[in-house]
Amino acid sequence: MRVHPIRKKLLLPASCDFRFLLERGYPRDSALKFVGDHYQLHIQERDILLRGVFSKKISLKRQKKCLSPIELKDTHLAIDGYNILITLESALKGRLLILADDGFIRDISRVFRSFRPTKLTKDTCWLIFRFLKEVSIKKVSFYLDKPFSKSGELALKINRWLKEYELTGQAFTVFSPEAILKTHHGPVATADSIVLDKAKSLFDLAGYLIIHYIKDKNILRLDEIF
Repeated sequence: MRVHPIRKKLLLPASCDFRFLLERGYPRDSALKFVGDHYQLHIQERDILLRGVFSKKISLKRQKKCLSPIELKDTHLAIDGYNILITLESALKGRLLILADDGFIRDISRVFRSFRPTKLTKDTCWLIFRFLKEVSIKKVSFYLDKPFSKSGELALKINRWLKEYELTGQAFTVFSPEAILKTHHGPVATADSIVLDKAKSLFDLAGYLIIHYIKDKNILRLDEIF
């Protein structure tokens, strides 16, 4: 995908108009098309709005459910595997990330189903394990989308790495991680909007690691745009 310059000055009025429509109940896709066409936004800029701008009500509701690292102690954390891995690898590769106005860090790389595990994936997992060890997590479950290529192989590797790191947990391949994550009784690590709105408690695992461990500077802050 061709990368275009992000026009921050154009994103300011576009973001405000997009939020204005969302606050008044307009469907998200329709509002994005209207604003995107009006300001002639390219695909990356539209993705920034789509993944980074929400109504104040939704943003505050998500933020209230977010836990601090210390609150993860002795909990069972459920991780949206590819969602977290893709975001962290995007940070390690220096790709542009956004700090959305709901407080979650997301990537706009459009990797999704084209994601393939590499050596970097092991480094990313071990970064996650290091953090989980430090906060004394009780148990961790990784949920990987079964239709993704090599999901089964990656699940086996994660299970092996968990044992090497002496962490209690397991990686699963499932057809719909979202369905499981939405009903998980403990904290959930994801930036998926559907899961964020349904889960009981949240932790922005990718965002926390990006800021405090990777210390990535290539983050577009939507709060600064506003």
